[in-house]
Amino acid sequence: MAVLKAGPQALPDLASFLRPFGALVVRAESRQSIERYTTGLLSDLKRKTASDIGRAVAGTSSQRLQELLTRTSWDPGEMDRLRIRHMLRYASVGQGVQILDDTGFAKKGAHSVGVARQYSGTLGRVDNCQVVDAARCEKAQIPEAVGFQTKGQIALDLIDHGRRAGVATQAVVADAGYGDQPALLDGLQKRGLPYVVGVISTLTFRRAEAVESDPGDEPPPPYRGRGRPRKAPGLEKRIPAEQAAVLLASLPPRAWKRVAWREGTRGSLVKEFARLRVYRTGQRGQSLAHSGWLIGERPVPGHPGDRKYYFAWGLDRRRLEGLVDLAHLRWVIERFYQDAKGELGLDDYEGRLWTGFHRHLALVMLAHSYLGLRQSYASQASHAEPPPKRAPKGRRPPASPPRRVFPPTRTDQHGRPQANRRRRTLPASH
Repeated sequence: MAVLKAGPQALPDLASFLRPFGALVVRAESRQSIERYTTGLLSDLKRKTASDIGRAVAGTSSQRLQELLTRTSWDPGEMDRLRIRHMLRYASVGQGVQILDDTGFAKKGAHSVGVARQYSGTLGRVDNCQVVDAARCEKAQIPEAVGFQTKGQIALDLIDHGRRAGVATQAVVADAGYGDQPALLDGLQKRGLPYVVGVISTLTFRRAEAVESDPGDEPPPPYRGRGRPRKAPGLEKRIPAEQAAVLLASLPPRAWKRVAWREGTRGSLVKEFARLRVYRTGQRGQSLAHSGWLIGERPVPGHPGDRKYYFAWGLDRRRLEGLVDLAHLRWVIERFYQDAKGELGLDDYEGRLWTGFHRHLALVMLAHSYLGLRQSYASQASHAEPPPKRAPKGRRPPASPPRRVFPPTRTDQHGRPQANRRRRTLPASH
């Protein structure tokens, strides 16, 4: 995404875009601080901390911006909900895909919550980072209602939050960091949400053909009057679970198909894919009644690359090409993190308080949404409408379509994508 660089003065349309969000605060000074902070996030400052923005952006100060983040009364969660409703109204078409991913921030010090020497995917090494001990929670003013959750549980809460906000979800996509979270996958299936998740090569499954042709449990052996009664071998022993890499390696060469899923900077992205019907396994090889597609990915012969594996549930009628498209939609969230960190200061927050951190994140998301809307609307808004065609005699000339302007404010602009912007609506699953 091309990031518009702000100067010390207000951007020409930012104030109009932010006007609905000003209702979250009471004082006019606080509304101005939201605009000034967002302007600073959009500027070309090297670091986007409250101190740096306060020194560089006219009409505010570091103290005012710190008060906005830590002392002013407003709810970043409500800003997120309002932002989502705004984007659904003016930048949404059809059903969407919720993408799960996480990121880390390099962080030093002994007071911020969660800071310790640990592996960070962002840094690619073990270092001090923030990815929670009780002693720091009180100092950081973490609400008492916030308890420990696994990343899978957090992911389910976020998905539910999006659905309550009105995000139409046809599928959920995640990497292998979520593919080994049984609680997450069970929760998605309970909600009836199809998904495609990455899985590690050693995760085990059972071939659907073997499970579905299994005759069932035999009667237990007769009891001989001594010791514990023996049980008949269950499906877990009759049909051994196999690793994803082993299952896909057993497929014949004809099962693999070349698929191109999108255009990259050097042409089409093409790899070879195959799929196999399987059943998930639980702890200790427990048999689960959840079948889906195990998908394998490998580079085209003669090209470098790693093998990858995915599991898809609830998408039985989707062709292999459609499953590949879904599995590779994660580039959208990866690009967001790249833009948000590199251009909008997502990882520049230097405070220690829970409230300040979440408010900074909410304002970064707001700035990113502004850029997304501007990219969608601005090119048409900057050009005059073509003159209407001359109607034949006796006929009324055709009405001109309503002009799209940025920021969008009228209901007749709801859900209309830019004419020259390619959008793909994936077919709904059955």
